Amino acid sequence: MKPSRLCFALYSSRNFWPLEPQLGVLKEMGYDSVEPWWPAYGDDPKAFRKMVDAAGLAAPVAHMSVAGIVNETERFIDIAGTIGATLMVCPWLPPDERGTTADDWKRLGAAIAKAGAKAREAGRKVLWHNHDFEYSRLPDGSRPIDHLLAAAGDEVGFEIDCAWVVRGGADVAAELTRYGRRIDAIQVKDTAPPGTRAEEGWVATGDGIVPWKEIWPLFARTNSDLIIMEHDNPADWQKFARRSLDYARKMQAAD
Repeated sequence: MKPSRLCFALYSSRNFWPLEPQLGVLKEMGYDSVEPWWPAYGDDPKAFRKMVDAAGLAAPVAHMSVAGIVNETERFIDIAGTIGATLMVCPWLPPDERGTTADDWKRLGAAIAKAGAKAREAGRKVLWHNHDFEYSRLPDGSRPIDHLLAAAGDEVGFEIDCAWVVRGGADVAAELTRYGRRIDAIQVKDTAPPGTRAEEGWVATGDGIVPWKEIWPLFARTNSDLIIMEHDNPADWQKFARRSLDYARKMQAAD
């Protein structure tokens, strides 16, 4: 399926709260959906949904808590339903919870798969979101991402973050090809050359070193209809949002 929905990751604008005015700006720019981050909407999911609906947007995908998805699965399924998300994303694993062996990552994948099975029964799907650490080689030379997704099986999809793949030293085109239909959401994050300090080295989509012209055609081979713009620490969130949206539209038009 060719990605078509243009989504903004609200983590990008977390330092520029309040949220409600941002939603109107995003709609006016031309975004059709947002990806909220945990726990920004956790205190009152109904209020969050009301704001999103009022802005004419949707929240089909949401970053949640890994511990919450695994240990409080039913609660998080309910939260996803309240805000309208069908995709429940495991977004981050603290350093002290990251495995050091293949078996560690396999166990994590199996635990997430159990939550994924419950989510599927409720009409939702659990995804894993990568950073760079999943691509750091284990002592045996293997990669955590491969063990985790293999152990999770069909119950768990993949939200690929293109810039973190690049920062992890992997070939993003190869990852898109390898995981293809496992990919249910695509973050088109971009990164500046190594050593760049401004904005922690993140840039608007199209302004960095991610090879978009090479990889954009591969998006059609995935299961994603979502193109998600994210920047971890923009100095001007609106400039980032607009510039990334313009580039995504340009790439879609050329595809």
